[in-house]
Amino acid sequence: MYQVIKMYGDWEPWWFLDDWQDDIIEEQVFEYFEEAVSFYKSEWQSLRMNLPSCKCHDNFQAAFWDQSEKRWCENCGDYLQQYHSLLILKDGQELTEEHFAYHFNVRNDEPSPRPRNCKFKP
Repeated sequence: MYQVIKMYGDWEPWWFLDDWQDDIIEEQVFEYFEEAVSFYKSEWQSLRMNLPSCKCHDNFQAAFWDQSEKRWCENCGDYLQQYHSLLILKDGQELTEEHFAYHFNVRNDEPSPRPRNCKFKP
C-alpha cells in the first residue's frame, strides 16, 4: 500500500525525526502507485500555486512555505519556519529509487537556517 501524507510543522519531511508523525494533517492510502502519484500530483500543484517557496525532491518528498509563516519557539527563543509538506511512502517507508520522478525535483528557495540556539536537532 502507498500512503500520500500531508504534514504541517517545523521540519521538512525528509528529516523523519522521532515524532515526525505528530505533524501529519492528512493521509490517503492507495493500493497502486499510479493512484498515489495522481493524488500527490494534484496536491503538489495546489501547494505550488498557493505557496511561494518550495524545495522538492525526486523521491516524492516536498516542502512548501511562505517566509512570513513562522511560529514562536520557546525553546529556541526565535521564530521557526512552518512547512506544508507532502510525501509518498510505501508501507510506511521511503520510496526506493525505482519510484523516483525527476520532474518533481524542483527548488526555487532554500529554507531559512535553524536558529543556532535551537535545542531540537535533526
